[in-house]
Amino acid sequence: MCLIIFDWQPDSARMLTLASNRDEYYQRPTLNAHFWEDVPSIFGGRDLEMKGTWLALAKQGRLAAVTNYRAPDAKQYARSRGEIPLRFLDSSMSASQFAREIPKEEFAGFNALLFDGQQLIYCQNRGKKEDYQVLKPGRYALSNHLLDTPWPKVRKTKPALEVASQESDREVSASILLEALGNNEHANKEELPKTGIAPEIEYMLSPPFIVSPNYGTRTTSVVIIEQEIGKPELQTYFWERLYKHGTHDFKDKSHHFSLVVQP
Repeated sequence: MCLIIFDWQPDSARMLTLASNRDEYYQRPTLNAHFWEDVPSIFGGRDLEMKGTWLALAKQGRLAAVTNYRAPDAKQYARSRGEIPLRFLDSSMSASQFAREIPKEEFAGFNALLFDGQQLIYCQNRGKKEDYQVLKPGRYALSNHLLDTPWPKVRKTKPALEVASQESDREVSASILLEALGNNEHANKEELPKTGIAPEIEYMLSPPFIVSPNYGTRTTSVVIIEQEIGKPELQTYFWERLYKHGTHDFKDKSHHFSLVVQP
């Protein structure tokens, strides 16, 4: 996954709104969002090559997502970054405890979001500041650098959170976010980040929605989690837009289920 924008309002009825694009090689085998047979508490897409996930939820009131951190790195890592959400969702640790205990040197560069029903944690293994932080209420964006790094795709999509927050109809909010993350406008070349890859590749990767012959945006997901203060159930609404490889042609799926936060 290469882009996440999210609105974290833990004291509001709509406590978390998150939209994400998963960018990947078209040939990499994947399952769309579903409840997993081998871990029935988990709902989300699945990478069939390494058996991890880029975005998923657990019935126990948990959510996790991960993006790659883009920088030159010749080291080979045995562990997949998609393992991080899986391990968190299948654990009973708080988000902060799990973030502290990730063996960060065993993974290629990553950013992760961990929600345990109460706190939302951001953690990473490439920044010079603290490797995890408890997020305060606010609107955030995350691409392939550190949290809120203002890459062009972040600047183009993050404002949609404000527009979506003004809509009481969840379907309308989701449509606003799906449209924003479908933006395929390239950045101006003078705006491109310098991450150590060729400028033409930076340019190809610069839109929120990526299309190329072999690699691009395969899925856009929107998650809205709502709460009734004082009750353990979280109502979760999940939209998934599935793209035909290398095109803007898509089909939509939606899901609704309850999560029960564990004490």
